[in-house]
Amino acid sequence: MSDKIEKFYNSVIHHGKDNNRVYLMKLDRSRIIKTADYIESLALKEHYTKIIAKVPKSKKAEFENRNFISEALIEKFFKGEEDCIFFAKYFFKDEKRQILQNKDEVNKIITLCKSKDSIKDPSLHRVYNFEILKEDDIPLITKLYRCVFKTYPFPVFSDDYILSTMKDYVAYFGIKKQGELVAISSAEMDKENLNAEMTDFATHPDHRGVSLSLFLLKEMENYLKSIDFKTAYTIARSISYGMNITFAKNSYVFGGTLINNTNISGDIESMNIWYKIL
Repeated sequence: MSDKIEKFYNSVIHHGKDNNRVYLMKLDRSRIIKTADYIESLALKEHYTKIIAKVPKSKKAEFENRNFISEALIEKFFKGEEDCIFFAKYFFKDEKRQILQNKDEVNKIITLCKSKDSIKDPSLHRVYNFEILKEDDIPLITKLYRCVFKTYPFPVFSDDYILSTMKDYVAYFGIKKQGELVAISSAEMDKENLNAEMTDFATHPDHRGVSLSLFLLKEMENYLKSIDFKTAYTIARSISYGMNITFAKNSYVFGGTLINNTNISGDIESMNIWYKIL
């Protein structure tokens, strides 16, 4: 059964057994105590082993007082003004969930990424075409995601899910070759706070190694700038050299690692935060 997204007052919460966690995606600032009470009670009731919460820096005391710990930070996340802290809390004495696996490799990747020079204008080979994807492209979108991922933290294999998000708050970007979708990404837009998560990158195995994700990321940034968004960020698999390097080459700043956070490709993995002020 897939994880689900629900609202609690005006907070947005993603939770379920797939990721074995509660993810507070958006906090209702007028209901902080009630929301914190609710997500903790939800974790206890469902035996989830982790909560991850995106919290405005000005509200950090309310979570620190509940023994949440900071795992990452994004500067100027809210309307280009206030920072966001990713707070975590672990439950049921699950020590394994709290320990960063492959720590040496993760640190090696971060160090390598920080040494990379930025690329200002990545090019696209003439055999490929870039598009902002539309409803007619949805069967191609889900087909590519099924090809690339065994599991995913959100139901990107569902045509209905892609349609609902496309109509609401997600812009999908793609690269095609002879009409076939070979690379994709999306910008999950928080229109109230003028930030966007650069996410859902997937490239067909036959078309890797030619920097398609790098090109998509730059086009996504151009789109967000055109609608006056202030901050872009991503939550990238910590052991993925390619995706971490893609963001480092686009001048993103490393914000921290979310430990054993996300079920992707069949396992719960740690994720790196990268962000950029647009």
